Amino acid sequence: MGFAGQAVKSVLNSEKGFCKFLSANDAGLTGSHQSGILISKAAAEIMFTKQELAMGSIAKKTVKIRWQEDFVTESCFTYYESKNELRITRFGRGFPFLKPEQTGALFVFAKHSDTDFSGYFLDTDEEIEEFLDAFGISPTETNRLINADKMSPETQEKLAIQEFIGKLDTDFPASDVMSAAARMIEEKVYRHKGDAITNPDKKIISWTNMEYALFRAVEYARYGEIIAKGFQSVEEFVKVANMVLNRRKSRAGKSLEHHLAAIFDRNEIRYSSQAVTEGNKKPDFLFPSIEAYHDDAFPASGIISLAAKTTCKDRWRQVLNEANRLRDKPKYLCTLQQGISGAQMDEMQAENIILVVPKPYIETYPKDRRDRIWTLFQFVQYVKMMEEKLYI
Repeated sequence: MGFAGQAVKSVLNSEKGFCKFLSANDAGLTGSHQSGILISKAAAEIMFTKQELAMGSIAKKTVKIRWQEDFVTESCFTYYESKNELRITRFGRGFPFLKPEQTGALFVFAKHSDTDFSGYFLDTDEEIEEFLDAFGISPTETNRLINADKMSPETQEKLAIQEFIGKLDTDFPASDVMSAAARMIEEKVYRHKGDAITNPDKKIISWTNMEYALFRAVEYARYGEIIAKGFQSVEEFVKVANMVLNRRKSRAGKSLEHHLAAIFDRNEIRYSSQAVTEGNKKPDFLFPSIEAYHDDAFPASGIISLAAKTTCKDRWRQVLNEANRLRDKPKYLCTLQQGISGAQMDEMQAENIILVVPKPYIETYPKDRRDRIWTLFQFVQYVKMMEEKLYI
């Protein structure tokens, strides 16, 4: 992550942020840089409280500032009431950033506590544009406090993904860790946590899309440089390609299960996942539990099975014999498949399989058969109703 990305992250994690273009006076071009960096009076609260400003004609405060994630200075905030000026002073001998050639650099300042701050100097056009674009700030809107709420969701998403990758201590996280991270990032950025209850159809798509973006970013971080350098042999290329493809297949197969489990947890539904029914059969989900399934005294009419398959064009038959007790009952199959032929849907209906599909995808199915498909919301409400009958 470059200095622009670090500056963005610092402002996001701060109490208040500020930015301005360094003037000739700030950078020492006029020979007076010892007077310090001038801060707009409109941003006074990043330096002093109202009480501190009212204490005397000259207010001073010593603070610690970490510069460019590199070194710390004990600097001074000064307010000159007679000049109505706020300045940051006392940078220490050899401070490398306040030089005439720094004129026009973007100075970014973030408050983390009353005595701890961070500062950045962004020199290149690319860095400056990256920072300003992140917060939706035009060059004419600097020299004031930063409104972090203006940051676009796309930028927040990118930063959250970079932060996740930066903290990884493994080559690739386990599928459940990746799925949980995708949900966390999606809800941090888009703040629609309640959708898991009110609109699970929208949520399952949003979580899945986020996990795909996250997975691709981790792939690029791990293999991007290797691929860019090229391969010395076909065997080397095939080895890397197979490793990437196998990991993709493994992730895709588990992703939907993890997100469905999170939907069920948010809705406080009882269930067992990947529990053994007979032999080596493992339905993806059994409601209310595997214990109820194996209890002959528990009515079969109160047991529901749900299979989760990202695509099911050819694999839907795998769910037919996953639970012997439910042989004559409907079996539910949740999929992200967009569109299945009418003939295949007729086969599924003949085998008593009910498709559960996120609502936005239902329009991709044959129009005269869409009424057979359940939305995820409809399925969740059905399970809730059944469990309320059993346990209330």
